[in-house]
Amino acid sequence: MKTELVRFLTGTFEAHAQQTEGGVEYWLARDLQHLLGYTEWRNFNNTAISKAKTSCEASGHAVPDHFVGVTKMVDLGSGSQREIEDIMLTRYACYLIAQNGDPRKPEIAFAQTYFAIQTRRAEIIEQRLLEAERLSARQKLSTTEKKLSEVIYEQTGGSRNFALIRSKGDQALFGKSTRAMKAQWKVPDRRPLADFAPTIILKAKDFAAEITIFNAREHDMTSESAISNEHITNNVAVRDTLLERGIRPEHLPAAEDVRKVERRLASAEKKSLKDPDALKPGESVTVKNSEQF
Repeated sequence: MKTELVRFLTGTFEAHAQQTEGGVEYWLARDLQHLLGYTEWRNFNNTAISKAKTSCEASGHAVPDHFVGVTKMVDLGSGSQREIEDIMLTRYACYLIAQNGDPRKPEIAFAQTYFAIQTRRAEIIEQRLLEAERLSARQKLSTTEKKLSEVIYEQTGGSRNFALIRSKGDQALFGKSTRAMKAQWKVPDRRPLADFAPTIILKAKDFAAEITIFNAREHDMTSESAISNEHITNNVAVRDTLLERGIRPEHLPAAEDVRKVERRLASAEKKSLKDPDALKPGESVTVKNSEQF
């Protein structure tokens, strides 16, 4: 396919992309019909769209989440208007329609690649946002634990008890010792357990530590045992909340080394400054295709 045609089709497809109030991209089926080279709506609806809905259902996704029926008014030659049916399509729906279209049409061949790449890009963005959230949670926990160490020093006159108090907190949160969890998650000896904790655990530990800091100051706790018991109580409370929601901390798998995540995000940011539209070579992302209106 010639470069000029690729650029034209890209601009045309993107020009027809619209946004819902929630910021989700969608295309109207009657616009897509012409973009994919179909002249008759009935043929397009009964073949490509119908097959795409079947594929959507077979893949485990709810058809109404990706194919939303709408009506719109169109102008007639007489100057009057008539109401016609249309369909709002997610990017995934467009991809499925392209996959089930006539492969002899150059527009179909282009659309198959276009929507696959756009879906992958969206997945990469989502993954990077999740990674950034985890990195932020890890940094927040480090700040909170530093503050807890300072409180222990202020209240008891020494900070040597911080590691012991944190360890007792881990025991209360996981129902296992820090050492046992490090062995389970295969954490290197000299690395903190938190560097391999999933985001929800980082936030759970942070919340418990923040409560400990607040109550240690509020109740003027001046002994290691008082602050330690407070920290244990808070971690038990957080654990109970997680268990009530069906989350057992010690059963969660380890997350990727946060240092690797940090380096990858820094590299991606540096690359985006050079070429914002470029995808990082070698990036592998599993497309979930679960975007909804």
